[in-house]
Amino acid sequence: MSRSIRNAGILAAVIAIISIGAFFYLTREIAAPSENVQASVEQLETSSDSATQTVYRISQDASKAEYNIFEVLNGADKTVVGTTSQVAGDILVNLSDPSKSEIGDIAINARTFATDDGRRDNSVARFILQSESSANEFITFKTTSVSGLTTTAVNVGDSLTFQITGDLTIAGTTKPATFTVSATLESADKLVGQAQATILRSDFNLSVPNVPFVANVGDEVTLKLNFVANAVK
Repeated sequence: MSRSIRNAGILAAVIAIISIGAFFYLTREIAAPSENVQASVEQLETSSDSATQTVYRISQDASKAEYNIFEVLNGADKTVVGTTSQVAGDILVNLSDPSKSEIGDIAINARTFATDDGRRDNSVARFILQSESSANEFITFKTTSVSGLTTTAVNVGDSLTFQITGDLTIAGTTKPATFTVSATLESADKLVGQAQATILRSDFNLSVPNVPFVANVGDEVTLKLNFVANAVK
């Protein structure tokens, strides 16, 4: 073996070691949440006409925020699903006239999404969501309008489907988004449901870093919130 071939092999090995080391360094454990997600949102309160109003608060124990995105991993198509229970927000329901109900600010801790790969989670949280910056730790949604709610009084067991439009902020970029919501008043003390929207990753400037084994990541992202909200006493 010539010296040039041997040197080329050594150089390739060194580059491979450095690349692998850099990969593990960049995908190291993400910073822990700085505070409880509930403390990051403003709480709603009933008005003087509280006999017809109830505030329901999203439960971290029973709720789940989720994102779905397509990627090509090791040459195979894959739908990545990331979930977290670190979501908070209040919903004020006007029982006599649901169209007068209010949706408070919703917050999700962007550091806490988990998929089937911890290294992916750390990379997403650090580089895509930029959540180690205190300004980007929380994904937030501020409602600007609600449509499709009935004016007819709601009773236990009733289900409603409606749309919420608002300002969605991810990694410092704010864009309008509309969620379709289905909710059921399961009991006087519990509201359950799901909200879903589809956004484009490019609209929020969410760039994906080059990482080994991932050939492509889709632009379309499905966001879901499966929630259980309990009445605030």
